[in-house]
Amino acid sequence: MGYDSSATRARLLEAAHEEFVAHGLAGARVERIAKNAPANKQAIYAYFGSKDELFDSVLEARIQLLVDVVGFTPADLPAYTGALFDAFVADPELIRLTQWKMLERPEASAAELESHLSKAQAVADAYGADLETGMDALMIALAAAQSWLFTPPAIRNPAGDDEGARLKRHRAAVVAAVEAVTERLLPKA
Repeated sequence: MGYDSSATRARLLEAAHEEFVAHGLAGARVERIAKNAPANKQAIYAYFGSKDELFDSVLEARIQLLVDVVGFTPADLPAYTGALFDAFVADPELIRLTQWKMLERPEASAAELESHLSKAQAVADAYGADLETGMDALMIALAAAQSWLFTPPAIRNPAGDDEGARLKRHRAAVVAAVEAVTERLLPKA
């Protein structure tokens, strides 16, 4: 049986994802990633160049999965926010990974900047607003979609209600909040 480099690369990405979610970029260890892949450490450098580039590849792959699951609907920002909320709840590790990125490398990459600018422009175009207003609305929608995971369980459910019912109420509140922001910031032209 021959060597399957795509399988090795996929195993490295999965092991790196687990490592980066648990330890961040600075705390991640190439040795643990290689051991958990299983692969040799040199394969990481051959496929990805460096630990930083491996982190970027993991983050890019996870964000692409999110993009594949959640279609961007600039003309219906509340619905987009609700879909993002659902995706983040289903995959909370994505939020943790992006938090590590923001803590350890807060500067935006060219790809991140382009992605946000193009989405903000699409929102602005859909509502007849300027780019800055489109970006404000987009950033509020993104923050709202992540709110459940940024709040400790005891705070987000102080009455100790059924967690599933509380999650549904919070999602409805998030969508309603973005609807209000949309109406206020982005009146239809």
